[in-house]
Amino acid sequence: MNSKKKTFSKRLLYIVLIGYAITTLIPFLWALSSSFKTLEEIISGTMNFIPKNFTLDNYKQIFIKQELFPRWLFNSLFIAVVGTGLNIIFNSMSGYALARLSFPGKKALFIMILAVLMIPAQVTMIPNYLILKEIGWLNSYQGMIVPAMINATFIFMMRQFFINFPKELEEAAQIDGLSRFGIFFKVVLPLAKPALAAQAIFVFMGFWNNFMTPLIVMTDTEMYTLPLGLNTFKGQYVSYWNYIMAASMVFTLPVLLLYAFFNRYFIKGISFTGGNSSWGSFQSGSSLF
Repeated sequence: MNSKKKTFSKRLLYIVLIGYAITTLIPFLWALSSSFKTLEEIISGTMNFIPKNFTLDNYKQIFIKQELFPRWLFNSLFIAVVGTGLNIIFNSMSGYALARLSFPGKKALFIMILAVLMIPAQVTMIPNYLILKEIGWLNSYQGMIVPAMINATFIFMMRQFFINFPKELEEAAQIDGLSRFGIFFKVVLPLAKPALAAQAIFVFMGFWNNFMTPLIVMTDTEMYTLPLGLNTFKGQYVSYWNYIMAASMVFTLPVLLLYAFFNRYFIKGISFTGGNSSWGSFQSGSSLF
């Protein structure tokens, strides 16, 4: 009887999950289909997923006739890639320091980081704008990247990860003559791939989807990111939904590629024995993942 109940519960769960997946996939499929439709067909109100008049003109328009679109794409990629790289380095170093090092004010600093998590981002928008204006960083890449190159949420996450990191591996590396920086960059970071992958995905998406910060910081049209650029296709009287759908598909592609690349690290757990076999495997150059 119990096995029948488990089987029924599992089937019911799969049905619910499949239903949820279909529900969330339908809008994406409609947007993908609409990127190959004419504006007239989109605004006609029909919910057909196969375009009546298939066309690539929408993509030609945004890449060829809209001269600034490639620049907006470059701006978004540059800001997201550099910002994500800096976050991975600084958040990981901060989390490791809070987990492993002893220094004056460590507890107070950790409490301060937790307090920062409670402050809504909207509260800091005006102070950030005034600071960037004072130092002349408005309408610049550094104005977008530097204030967001560390994140309290992921400092906390990396601290929790490094607290559970086996000290035996670090002690073995220290015996082999590695410095603290050597231990961190040559031993700890290579074995923190799942945490780093999760951090990379969320931080990249935060930069990539950010609309409000570029709206405040960027004033020159050439410095727009893709979310701001997409907004220019919406006019006061006419919104070019065919161009918006095509640009949205291009906008979605880097995130899908990033997730596909990091997926094997993101979904895979990590386990350490702390024994000689794990350390020997790492020294020999074989991957634990």
